[in-house]
Amino acid sequence: MGYDHVHDHSHGANKKVLKISFIIISLYMIVEAIGGFLTNSLALLADAGHMLSDAISLGIALLAFTLSDKAANYSKTYGYKRFEILAAVLNGITLIIIAGYIFYEAIGRFQNPPEVASTGMLVIAIIGLFINILVAWIMFRGGDVDDNLNMRGAYLHVISDMLGSIGAIIAALLIIFFNWGWADPLASVIVAALVLRSGYFVAKSGLHVLMEGTPDNVDMEKVVETIQHTDGVQGVHDLHVWSITSGLNALSCHAVVDDDMSIAESETLLRQIEHELEQQNIHHMTIQLETTAHLHDNSILCRMQPESPGHHDHHHH
Repeated sequence: MGYDHVHDHSHGANKKVLKISFIIISLYMIVEAIGGFLTNSLALLADAGHMLSDAISLGIALLAFTLSDKAANYSKTYGYKRFEILAAVLNGITLIIIAGYIFYEAIGRFQNPPEVASTGMLVIAIIGLFINILVAWIMFRGGDVDDNLNMRGAYLHVISDMLGSIGAIIAALLIIFFNWGWADPLASVIVAALVLRSGYFVAKSGLHVLMEGTPDNVDMEKVVETIQHTDGVQGVHDLHVWSITSGLNALSCHAVVDDDMSIAESETLLRQIEHELEQQNIHHMTIQLETTAHLHDNSILCRMQPESPGHHDHHHH
């Protein structure tokens, strides 16, 4: 109840913030792209590419929030909560491709800097900066930028986008005052590096979740210690901790308990473990209780072997 209630509240707020931010960013991205073509500025085009990545990540986050509201069913018992992670990985890959294209374009421009309509470039870059500041402020005020992977990704995009606009402003000023044509491709390379970096991190954290990696905000040693030190528990094995989506961590394990423990006592034990693990960012847990008679090896992590054909003994301990 606690998790869902907090989750629903921040969920609605996040969705609204994303919708407003998405509309503002998408509109300005189109303006900046057209501006980049008309003024012949690669820095503006790079910034528009960055804004496109913002718009994609905001759109994905919106879609993820909408889809994750769909109820779980027999074919997808976790509902569609994973979609947001898939989307984040795709977004990361898109960013890496955009960055590659800008690097490629910039190389040609360093050798042969073209004429840039620097005044138009300056005006568009300044407006772009203000648009980014506005969107970042809206997100920071209304959204959950600390815990939600999607909101955080979108917010960090917008912050690094500001740097892109600042780069374009500085490049335009250098061209106006010193006629340094190379300032434009230089600014675009800096923006592309930012795009590449955010793409890499978004894709990496998304892939970690898809690989059922242990969530960053869970300390495995502490989790094992908590379960093992609970009165009545003699040992823990087959422990798995993973994320279903950002902010929703799950755990499953087998716990060996005293042979003569009653069902009522085991319920109390489970409640105690659940309560303590909730403080450690685990929201959903399944704990199988066993007596010492249950044969198993003593490794805490599971040693599951893929099943060979015609072989039905699933789990070896």
